[in-house]
Amino acid sequence: MDNSKQSKGLGISTKSFIAALAILFVLMCLTYVVTFVVPGGEYQRATDENGAVVIVSDSFSYVDGGLPFWKWLCSPVLVLGAEGSGTIIAVIAFLLVVGGIFNALDKSGLMKYMLDKIVHRFGAVRYKLLAVVILFFMAMGAFIGSFEECVPLVPIVVGLAVALGFDELTGLGMSLLAIGCGFSSGVCNPFTIGVAQEIAGLPMFSGMWLRLVAFVLIYGLVVLFVYLRAKKVAKPLSEITVNTTFESDKKMDRGLIAFVAVLGTGIAAVLSSVWITALQDYTMIIVALMFLIAGISAVLLSGMKLPSLGKHFINGLVSILPAVLMILMASSIKYTLTEGKILDTLLYSAVELAEKLPTPVMVLFIYLIVLVMNFFISSGSAKAFLLMPLIVPLAQIFGISSQLAVLAFGFGDGFSNILYPTNPVLLISLGLAGVSYTKWFKWTWKLQLAILVLTSALLMLGYVIGY
Repeated sequence: MDNSKQSKGLGISTKSFIAALAILFVLMCLTYVVTFVVPGGEYQRATDENGAVVIVSDSFSYVDGGLPFWKWLCSPVLVLGAEGSGTIIAVIAFLLVVGGIFNALDKSGLMKYMLDKIVHRFGAVRYKLLAVVILFFMAMGAFIGSFEECVPLVPIVVGLAVALGFDELTGLGMSLLAIGCGFSSGVCNPFTIGVAQEIAGLPMFSGMWLRLVAFVLIYGLVVLFVYLRAKKVAKPLSEITVNTTFESDKKMDRGLIAFVAVLGTGIAAVLSSVWITALQDYTMIIVALMFLIAGISAVLLSGMKLPSLGKHFINGLVSILPAVLMILMASSIKYTLTEGKILDTLLYSAVELAEKLPTPVMVLFIYLIVLVMNFFISSGSAKAFLLMPLIVPLAQIFGISSQLAVLAFGFGDGFSNILYPTNPVLLISLGLAGVSYTKWFKWTWKLQLAILVLTSALLMLGYVIGY
């Protein structure tokens, strides 16, 4: 996203879209091939005292598997009627709202005005601003479990990074990379750590101190990693508008105040979900509604007429439609494994293998199991209900605490969200920034490796000290 792209609104880059589509199609084909190789099997499910469906340990049995070709071919559509489709539909609706409003904000000139104002105010301390923005996004992930909800902010931060003289990757590092790493450290993430601890019978958010240590260490790694990229590509301050080119506009200021105030209210509501648990199932709806209200009020206050707002909203909505196809294709991979009845077989095989390993290695193997399952199931809560009923008894047999098992689950669930091409949020964010998955992978794999080593060391530390 160069400066010329900032006036084109929110839209999926054609090159990135085609590349993502090709990757997803290959993965869909490979997944279908697996259904012919792996025998079908399933665990019995039961409803716990909270009404959640969990796996019954030691209940696995082999069954007839396989999936008809027509079902695989239509899986991106059929997934809309499968279990858990409510989340998929909510994400799609959320992104359509974001696309429509973002385009209206851009066409009104408000987006450019906001970026110019930030650069004018903070351009001289851009590296400090970089560190603060990363801290904000990491905290959003670690303390309230935001991930999909931050998609509207990713293109804004990418645009800000470009305006500050950096590049698209730096902007993605400040936003997408930071939110993913914060989500994974899971200090009090209600959707991963909270659900996993509840299933394991642990007090909510107990054992926080080691997750806080992880958060601080990973924050340091992310800041250093993104800073080095920013330094490498940074334009001189003299080449970005930080001095006299910005002129204040009262209409734009009114619109900007309205946008920040309303959206800030939505973020505050999401933050309060840590204490008001009833809000946790509605955070995406809250952010979408507040973004819609914030965008409409800001655009009208900045001078755009209602007919123009409607036209630009529809154009923006249409521009985001390619993201819908990516979401459906990514979701169809889990659908194929589930309908082919091989997901439980893969899980059963992993548990059988784990029982043959030495106890210290078992901790890392739990981490590995979750890492592998995260490729197919991106939802943290869904994985918790699927895996924790198996992981906790397995850990207890080997004398590993449930708390350490939950930590391994949290680490395995999150970091790969910003690495695996099956995660629709990653592909959508890359598409919005005009960055190919290949380019992203080449840049981030070293950080992913460093985080893998660090988190493995933390798990070993937890084992040694009896965490």
